[in-house]
Amino acid sequence: MKLHIGGETIKEGWKILNITQKSGVDFIGDISDLSMFKDDSIAEVYASHVLEHIPQAKVLGTLNEIKRILKPGGKFYLSVPDLDILCHAFINPTASPDMKFHLMRIIFGGQIDAHDFHFFGWNQLFLFDFLKLTGFSNATRVESFGLFSDTSESKPFGFPISLNVIAIK
Repeated sequence: MKLHIGGETIKEGWKILNITQKSGVDFIGDISDLSMFKDDSIAEVYASHVLEHIPQAKVLGTLNEIKRILKPGGKFYLSVPDLDILCHAFINPTASPDMKFHLMRIIFGGQIDAHDFHFFGWNQLFLFDFLKLTGFSNATRVESFGLFSDTSESKPFGFPISLNVIAIK
């Protein structure tokens, strides 16, 4: 099985886990509690702009849960807003007030509902350190996964805002 966490788009071969019931969602749940899945049962996990919604105190546990459910050699496709890029864009003196407001919402979450808050700002250093701490054998930054058309490829200002990583169990 391949698991798309936080997804909404139905794609052959993928099951969707989402925190809210929506059309096409196969499992209702939270990325930080994957107890409904057996150890070594998932070939690939995809999560785009989900991990930043996890409080700092739950990050290691969440990554350990993802690693637990992945089969040996399984892939974790992970995309988060890249704090380094967002901060650089925010302090750019040519950025308009509207652009700065939009960037601020990407950093802290849109806050349009109870689930749309960001608790952690990720950059490559932090993400690779956490993946290493949880025992992923390899992590590689990529420009695109080529799997879904979603926030992982978002360029709201003409440049990519996401840190896209493939980690191997």
